[in-house]
Amino acid sequence: MTYLYVKALHIIFVVSWFAALFYLPRLFVYQIEALERPDQERDVLVPQLQLMARRLWFIIGWPAAVLAVIFGLWMLHLNPGLIQVAWMQWKLGFIVLLIAYHIRMHVMLKKLEAGTLSWSSKAMRLWNEGATVILFAVVFLAVVKSALGWVWGVVGIIALGVTLMLLFKAYTAYRKGKGEKV
Repeated sequence: MTYLYVKALHIIFVVSWFAALFYLPRLFVYQIEALERPDQERDVLVPQLQLMARRLWFIIGWPAAVLAVIFGLWMLHLNPGLIQVAWMQWKLGFIVLLIAYHIRMHVMLKKLEAGTLSWSSKAMRLWNEGATVILFAVVFLAVVKSALGWVWGVVGIIALGVTLMLLFKAYTAYRKGKGEKV
């Protein structure tokens, strides 16, 4: 019974962690684009976006990450046999990658606050997809419980991403053809 409560808390904090990982890069995109605005707009937008990013990161992102890891480790403590299973080893590898991604986001936040982040908004949009790929891999591993399950999950998200990009480009071309502002 304890295991199920710990698992429920783990899932809640994983969801919260990913919410922060998905939204923070979007705030970075808005901030990068705000830096290119006229002075009056920039002077209003940038401080507000920085405040939003800080609050998101330090009130939701970091606590959720720490608690997700604590409850995940607690689950492994309650069921140590999982460490021997191949899918769990792969999952833990992706978790290490996720923690590295999280730390990189922290560094980016600090650089953006200091005005030293040199990424374009387009590069930041692409970076934002990193958490999505990791999420797909981890969920497919946890649900399918196959070391190859993550491959199909990642292939699926990449196929979906390519399809959406092609549809977006086609829509943009259609709007340009009609003389609309894109």
